[in-house]
Amino acid sequence: MLKLYNTMSRSVEEFKPRNGKKVDIFTCGPSIYQKAHLGNYRTFLYEDLLVRTLKYLGYETERAMNLTDIEDKAISEAKKRNTNVKKLTDDVLAIFHEGLNGFNFLMPDHLIPATESIEQSVKIIQTLVKKGFAYEYKGDYFFEPMKLDDFGKLFRLDKSRWPREKRRFKKDTYNGNRWNLGDFILWHNHKNDPDHPCWDTAIGRGRPSWNIQDPAVVTMSIGSCVDINCGGIDNIYRHHDYNIAVMEAYTGVNYANYYMHGEHLIVDGKTMSKSRGNIIYPEDLVEGGADWRDIRFFLTYTHYRKKLNYTSENYKSAVSRIQTFRILTGRLLNTPAVSESDPAADELINNIVPSFNREIESDLALGRGFDAVFDILQKLDSINRGPNLSRVQKENLNKNLDKIDNVLNVIYPI
Repeated sequence: MLKLYNTMSRSVEEFKPRNGKKVDIFTCGPSIYQKAHLGNYRTFLYEDLLVRTLKYLGYETERAMNLTDIEDKAISEAKKRNTNVKKLTDDVLAIFHEGLNGFNFLMPDHLIPATESIEQSVKIIQTLVKKGFAYEYKGDYFFEPMKLDDFGKLFRLDKSRWPREKRRFKKDTYNGNRWNLGDFILWHNHKNDPDHPCWDTAIGRGRPSWNIQDPAVVTMSIGSCVDINCGGIDNIYRHHDYNIAVMEAYTGVNYANYYMHGEHLIVDGKTMSKSRGNIIYPEDLVEGGADWRDIRFFLTYTHYRKKLNYTSENYKSAVSRIQTFRILTGRLLNTPAVSESDPAADELINNIVPSFNREIESDLALGRGFDAVFDILQKLDSINRGPNLSRVQKENLNKNLDKIDNVLNVIYPI
């Protein structure tokens, strides 16, 4: 029985999909104005772990992910680099794909750039205007959150603080974990931002804001709702409640039953930032001799809802642990087989999958699952140093480890 922590209820719940064994998932993708760093990949990896676990447990998944290739930050960064937004985001996207391949991600069924969802964004905005949730102001379009009775339900926003006077917030994003107590932007009019990329549409020349892009991608790929909506913990502030508001105002139905959020990765006890100069990119580690699988293990071994502190010592410790695991696995599988072996080995081998399942089904506790299997291998190795394993036992051991590696994705090749 799979149980997941649901941010909406603030509790661990039994997972019950809407449609039997079919699970629809939306995961927030990267803003591709700059390279994804180790912390970004930690979020993408727990989402990959979720999909792998669901498939492992026999569910059919359909997953959509957006690529934010047009926003304030991309425009600003392109100007700094004296290039255009498309060239900038294309180059960053190529690096992102290298990272996905390196980590052996299961690719989303729908990986859609925001610039390919313009028509759908406009359709949503037009509908929201007709329903009275959105309005035009000087060519821009804004959403009125207070038109929804349950706005802010994910964050549990105290709406008594909402100001009486009309306020509008025009930026795609705002720094820090703050709430913008006012109307948020859906569409940037070209006349108000003449240097920005734009599209000619039924609501005028302009571009979609960040706040409309996820709903556009979801509705054009999966439909009106999903089972699980995922992202990083920062998305609990503003972004996911904005998405919920737009989706539910547009469709009139509940958007998602489960919300999952991954915690931060910090470096030497501090938040990663350009000003500190402590941003770490996985490709830099690889260039320094690291293995993609080892980096993946480091990023997934600690539970996704706990902060992960990157230090050279913590990283080396994790790498040593997975490499020891592989050495142990190789020794058990490659020692000569015998015709008769200790029957206690059969019990240990048969317990690998159930021991792993107990933990991975408990809110994706991959680290505990790995430790449980490691403990079994160490006991097998103790037996193996006396009587060796039989050919059938080796085959079963390999089969069971190969099975759980569909989730772990770090064992093979050994």
